[in-house]
Amino acid sequence: MLNDQELTELKDVARQCRRDIVRMTHKAGSGHPGGSLSAIDALVVLYLRHMRVRPQEPLWHERDMFFLSKGHCTPAYYAVMAARGYFPREELLTFRALGTRLQGHPSNTHLPGVDSSSGSLGQGLSVANGAALAARYEGLDSRYYVMIGDGESQEGQIWEAAMTAAAQGLDNVCAIVDVNGIQLDGTVESVKSLGDLPAKWRAFGWNVIDIDGHDLRAVDDALTEAARTKGVPTTIISRTVKGKGVSFMENTAKYHGLAPTDEELTTALEELR
Repeated sequence: MLNDQELTELKDVARQCRRDIVRMTHKAGSGHPGGSLSAIDALVVLYLRHMRVRPQEPLWHERDMFFLSKGHCTPAYYAVMAARGYFPREELLTFRALGTRLQGHPSNTHLPGVDSSSGSLGQGLSVANGAALAARYEGLDSRYYVMIGDGESQEGQIWEAAMTAAAQGLDNVCAIVDVNGIQLDGTVESVKSLGDLPAKWRAFGWNVIDIDGHDLRAVDDALTEAARTKGVPTTIISRTVKGKGVSFMENTAKYHGLAPTDEELTTALEELR
C-alpha cells in the first residue's frame, strides 16, 4: 500500500514524464502523445514500484521484463525508462532523430532495457508468454508484463495468446490493457466494439482487475494482487483518458499521432506544472 509520501513522489514523476512526452514529440515533430499520456501512470507505478530490474545491468538474467505491445507509445516508455535511470533524461530530446537510440517504435537492438522490439500490433502478449514459459523451464521467479491497447485488442493474436497463457497457467504474466476508448480513426466503440472487455478476459481464463488507470494507489494495489495470484495469469483493465493531463488532447483521436505545435507545447507545459 502506498503511503502519502510515496504517492506524492509518484505523482511528481508521472507529471514530469507527461512534460517529457509533450516535449519530445514536439521536438521530433511526430510521435504518439495521446496514448502515451493515458498509459504513463500505470508505467510509472510498474517501473518505480514493482519491476525487478537493474538499469545499469539491463541484461541481468533474473530481471522482470516489460513488453510494449502498443509499440507506437514509445514517448511514455522512454520517459519512464529515463525516470528509472536507464539513460539520461536529456537523451529524450533525441526522440526519432537520425541515428538516435530512441526510435519511433522500441528496438531492442538500439536501446538496452528494451526487451523486445515492437510496433506491429497484437504481438506483445505472445512474446510475454514465450518469455514466461522459458522462465518456468529455467526455474526463474521473474515476472513478465505487457501493455496492450484497447484498439489493439481488436487483433486476433491477442486472444490466441490469451488462451495460451491460461492453458499453460502462466501466473507470471500480467497484461495491462490501456482502455482509453479511442484509436486512430475514432472511438473503439465505433470502429469495432470490444463489448464487455473484462468479461472477455474472464471467459479466456484470466484473473481480471478493473481499475481507474490514473489512480496510482489502485494501480499499485492491482499489480500487488497480480503478483500474489497463483495458477492463472492476470489482466489489469486500466481505464484511462486519451491525452490525460493536457486539456486539448483529452478524449480526442486528433492527437493519437500528432505532435503539439509551439503554441500547444507552451499550453501543455503550463497545464502540467
